[in-house]
Amino acid sequence: MEMERYIQIAQIVVSALLVLFILLQQRGAGLGGIFGGEGNVYRTKRGLEKGLFVGTIVLSVIFFGLAIWSIFIF
Repeated sequence: MEMERYIQIAQIVVSALLVLFILLQQRGAGLGGIFGGEGNVYRTKRGLEKGLFVGTIVLSVIFFGLAIWSIFIF
């Protein structure tokens, strides 16, 4: 019974962090698309942008794992 509560709290925390990480990521189309510029420029992710990208993937895997785990426990 106590384990269920911890999993539910962990899911809430991970989901809030996942939403935050997704909202912090920049969109590909900036102001250049408004003025007719090409938005298809290849560039690599660096620094904070790469960290947010990897963090989003990690959090989504953790969230999915917690969801599967809670199915088997409940």
